[in-house]
Amino acid sequence: MSTQNKFFDDMSRMMTNAMGVAQGAKDEAENAMKSWVDRWLAERNLVTREEFDAVRDMAIKARTENAELKARLDALESAQRGGTQG
Repeated sequence: MSTQNKFFDDMSRMMTNAMGVAQGAKDEAENAMKSWVDRWLAERNLVTREEFDAVRDMAIKARTENAELKARLDALESAQRGGTQG
């Protein structure tokens, strides 16, 4: 009986170690692929999502400021026309 238990214990340890090795290989492959993709994208001068979002936020802010300035300019021009006609 103890021989059979030792066999199963050894098999269990071996399978656990094999799973650890497989997980390590998976992690290493993922890191290698991510590095390769990052290099490939950098060589093509593509932007990251963070860079894109930052520029988009700047554009939204600039549009808002432009709309506010246009409204102020329209109000000033309207006031100036009203003042010169009277």
